[in-house]
Amino acid sequence: MLRIPEIKLSLDMDEKLLKKEISKKLHIPEEDILKYMIFKKSIDARKKNEIHFVYVVDIEVKNEEIILKKFSKKGIIKTPELNFEYKNLAPQNFMRPVVVGFGPAGLFAGLILAQIGLKPIILERGKAVDDRARDVEKFWNTGKLNAESNVQFGEGGAGTFSDGKLTTLIKDPRCRKVLEEFVAAGAPEEILYLNKPHIGTDILRTVVKNIRNKIISLGGEVRFSSKVTDIVVEGNGVVGLEVNNKEIIRCDKVLLALGHSARDTFDMLYKKGLEINQKGFSIGVRIEHPQALINERQYGQYANHKKLGAADYKLSGHFDNSRSAYTFCMCPGGVVVAASSEENMVVTNGMSEHARNKENANSALLVGVGPEDYGSNYPLAGVEFQRKWEKLAFEAGGSNYNAPAQKVGDFLNDVPSENIGEINPSYKPGVTMTDLRLCLPDYVIDTIKKALVLFDTKIKGFADPNAVMTGVETRSSSPIRIQRDESMQSNIKGIYPIGEGAGYAGGIISAAVDGIRVVEQIIL
Repeated sequence: MLRIPEIKLSLDMDEKLLKKEISKKLHIPEEDILKYMIFKKSIDARKKNEIHFVYVVDIEVKNEEIILKKFSKKGIIKTPELNFEYKNLAPQNFMRPVVVGFGPAGLFAGLILAQIGLKPIILERGKAVDDRARDVEKFWNTGKLNAESNVQFGEGGAGTFSDGKLTTLIKDPRCRKVLEEFVAAGAPEEILYLNKPHIGTDILRTVVKNIRNKIISLGGEVRFSSKVTDIVVEGNGVVGLEVNNKEIIRCDKVLLALGHSARDTFDMLYKKGLEINQKGFSIGVRIEHPQALINERQYGQYANHKKLGAADYKLSGHFDNSRSAYTFCMCPGGVVVAASSEENMVVTNGMSEHARNKENANSALLVGVGPEDYGSNYPLAGVEFQRKWEKLAFEAGGSNYNAPAQKVGDFLNDVPSENIGEINPSYKPGVTMTDLRLCLPDYVIDTIKKALVLFDTKIKGFADPNAVMTGVETRSSSPIRIQRDESMQSNIKGIYPIGEGAGYAGGIISAAVDGIRVVEQIIL
């Protein structure tokens, strides 16, 4: 097959015309194209009066070698072979590996181990996704937090209650394996080729359940409400795990897929001698605008076109205070959600369903922080830094899990907000209009102010006085990195740190790929 880039279709053209456009590009009759499939589909909205789709397609065609030779200087290549089949390769006398955590890294590490035939044991401190969803809804509706079953802990990890965004900056061919497994588990096929694929929290909950069932069908075991409370070390290697302060599971290979919020487990591991270092992350707020405004600014006259859906954005800037700010995890047509995992702390996140049809758009608006801001050389100082601002946010919101919120106009003028303006905040259990200076560092406040001004030049209305900012967002990534060597092991042999919580990924796809890579390192 050949890969053909830059096939363009206007919004009023049917996708069935792709074959015709391919024949035009290659100067061949349509009947010479034996088969074609979309590899990538993106929106080019740089010219608001001329928005179109851009396709990369794979084709089977007559006289392939002639066409390749003729058009190779125009970006046409042979379609790369991407085959990540994991047959039953289980070595003899191999002790069952244990995966700790069932977010994207643990999910895919467990799946590949099962496909190889190693029948992994997967331990997840939280609940299965349906039970977890009920606990989360109860928290959002009543303010009653379950510290072991929430937006951070449980089947699917933190990404289960998000937009289900599958974009990534990594170029690893294993990304395709992850997407294919998602599709096989019930995700829409479009994620295989959309430039900015997403699943949506509603579909993602079914997908992770189906992957769990696949692991079990291959001989794996998934245990929920199973928190690792200690590790058993002999010499320099792990020989077992303590679960729920009582059961000991004998094992010599542990894949740590903890997620970025497993603070008590980080503490336990550090005390047991695991090498952990500080790592930078980002903190800030969730900002909400009317989705209609974002559509208009991004798509102009084509705003709300049925083929385009809800528009998104991605913004960044570096400022004269030597700080950077950026938007993160943008949720078109979504809601801001309560994402606390510890008592008496407020944490925000964003979530969209697949349809992205809610009234508001929201995004994290974040400022980078690092070890120099933590005030200590203690390896877990970043965790304490997060806790400090989450506790202050809890107090600023009224000490009832309401989140502190402020209108952008008031924020820029250093005036506490006293009431909700034209935009209704979507955060549940609810917001308290106040002053975000109560729960963010001065340098973060200063940088967000500069970012609002800059980003308003890129998307007019971004700094609209009625836009709402809700605090605080502190879980952008892990504040620690668990060290691993070239064999992917920690300083305690047999422990393999993986995924976002260990400091090696950022998002669903990269975490899943990291889980796969480590399994390959162990087995293949």
